[in-house]
Formats: sequence, structure tokens, C-alpha cells
Amino acid sequence: MVLIDNKSSDVVTDDKGMYKVRVNADAAQISVLNLSGALMKEEINGRTVINFSLSEAMPPKEVVMQENPDNEVVNIGYGSVQKKDLASSVGNIDGQNKKFASYHSIFDVIKGEVPGVQVAGNSITIRGIGTVNASSDPLILVDGVEVKVESLGAIVPQTVRSISILTGSDASIYGSKAANGVIMITLMGK
Repeated sequence: MVLIDNKSSDVVTDDKGMYKVRVNADAAQISVLNLSGALMKEEINGRTVINFSLSEAMPPKEVVMQENPDNEVVNIGYGSVQKKDLASSVGNIDGQNKKFASYHSIFDVIKGEVPGVQVAGNSITIRGIGTVNASSDPLILVDGVEVKVESLGAIVPQTVRSISILTGSDASIYGSKAANGVIMITLMGK
């Protein structure tokens, strides 16, 4: 995925790693989120051609699995807490669960894992449609960067550390963008 100033540009590279993206004159930084979960950044500084080298990318770090489910750490938007200390219900998916090893899509990982979350193809709805004329898409954050639901297809499920799904008052920390819920995806190495 190609990001401009830490926001999704809705551009992904082709199968050879090539990309073309339009940027505003005031854009300062371009980033690429690669399949291993590494985020590579470059200052634009008026350049029209910017190449990224995969050899510069940091490989994902190993994650030590926690055996006790009460010790599971859940991202709640403004910090992380242990699952046993939560006052409300936050949907959490452990991306390192062995059952996801053969999944080919992030949509398959989310499907059927959290009550109230419906996945149909490349569309995600949390607890029904909250708006009539506006988008019903939840706010989606990948390592804290806002992306569109269409960009999720570029994420390899095996690079996901965890997925947290916030609704209602839990999602309110993100304001009106989170009216349809928040999906926070944390990749390996973050």
C-alpha cells in the first residue's frame, strides 16, 4: 500500500512492485507498507521519482505467544489493556492463531470471529448499517494509519499480529469517523 503523509492513497503496487500516485504540492512524505508488515518512509522534497528497496525493510519481529487468555493484550484506541481488565466488550482476534495460517484474505480472518461483525466479500459491516445515505464502512486503522476497506486485500493474513474491533462508546475516541465502528489491525514488527 502506498501512503501519503500517513494516509492511504488507495494505490497499491502492481505485481512487479511498480506504482504511480498523484500527490498534492504540499505533501511531505511517501510511505510504502509492504507485505511483511514493514513501513518504509521517504521525504518527497519535490522529487517525482521515489524508489523503495525491499532490502531496506525491517523484517517482522518474532512474537511471543501468551498462553493465558486473561493476559491477552487488547488495543482500545488510546492504549492497550489486558483483556481481564476491560469494562466493555472489545472484539479481539489473535492474528497468530494457527487456524489462520492457510487463510488468503484478511476478510476471511475477520469473518465469523467477532459477534455483530458481518463480512460479505470485500465489505465489512459492524452491527448493522448505522447510516442511510452515507457510507456504512467502519474506520480502519493499520498500525495507526487510516486506510480504506478496499486496501485490506493487500494485507497478507500471516503478517497480522492482532485485530481489535471497537463499537459504540469504545469507538468514540475516534470521533464521527467511527460512527460505524473501528477496526484496528496491528501487523507483525509493530
